[in-house]
Amino acid sequence: MITFIGDYTCKLDDKGRVLLPAAFIKQMAHGMQEKFVMKKDIFEKCLVLYPMEEWERQNQILRNNTNPYNREHNKFLRGYFKDTAEITLDANNRLLLPRRLVEDIGANKEIVLAGQLGKIEIWPRDTYDAIESGSDDFARLAEKIMGNISKDKNE
Repeated sequence: MITFIGDYTCKLDDKGRVLLPAAFIKQMAHGMQEKFVMKKDIFEKCLVLYPMEEWERQNQILRNNTNPYNREHNKFLRGYFKDTAEITLDANNRLLLPRRLVEDIGANKEIVLAGQLGKIEIWPRDTYDAIESGSDDFARLAEKIMGNISKDKNE
């Protein structure tokens, strides 16, 4: 799984295209750089951009953990795949973001592309800037999640 590193403020042009930062392109293996799947995030008011290889990995996790003949699982799958779009990087390294998805998160001209494990989050700049990553709340969350991990698990 790829880890995207960095966060970049980008501008959407009038057609809804954004230039994918060169650093993200360099972080992807050759051939991973062409097709992506975009969807709304489950928890936050942002979009998530998956390289196709990672999207297929996520789908395999779903296949292994859901049964489409179980009503509850089927409802989850419908919600998960709702508002997804396949997008392609053009010859100028731009992505055409679906207008309906961009409008759903309240983004205007300035957005932030933020690297994550296996994905890139797309945020309206003002919303992203309001995230307090250096706050005491984040420090407590980090301690709660990472503070009890044994060394054996990481080796």
